[in-house]
Amino acid sequence: MLKGHDFSRLFETFERTAFRLETLAVYDVEGEREEFADFLAGKGLPPECSDSPWVRSMTDLGKQLSRVHVLQSPLSDYLRYELAAYAGNIKAGESIGIIDTARQRVAGLPDHDFWLFDDAKVYRMHYTPEGQFLGAELLPEDRLTEYRQYRDIALANAVPFGDYTAAQ
Repeated sequence: MLKGHDFSRLFETFERTAFRLETLAVYDVEGEREEFADFLAGKGLPPECSDSPWVRSMTDLGKQLSRVHVLQSPLSDYLRYELAAYAGNIKAGESIGIIDTARQRVAGLPDHDFWLFDDAKVYRMHYTPEGQFLGAELLPEDRLTEYRQYRDIALANAVPFGDYTAAQ
């Protein structure tokens, strides 16, 4: 499984498209802990979150980045934090959709996260029950059709982020 720098390189080496399906209510990311604590304390997000440099590093090269987050309202504290940061990702060029299972049922999606790069490589994400990233498992090519279908189902059923937040 890939993690650390080896996993980060995937975002430098894909050529055209990267799609993420997110399914967890909490992600325990070491680099976000202080920022998350500040958010909970009412300090808001740091200025760089208004236009994500991480997303911009890809979209400025003409790459397309998209995600669908499958979640359930009411939102956990972590999801409120993550969704607050999505506006900066969108400004930087990422397309984000939401499937709120409290409002809609969507059949045919997996119960785990994955990244699909250039429609050619799929990585299943593995986490602890607490949301700590364990690594990304490259799945065999014969699973690509299955994960492309998951992506297509997610995109077809997702509510655009702006519409989702407007309805809150």
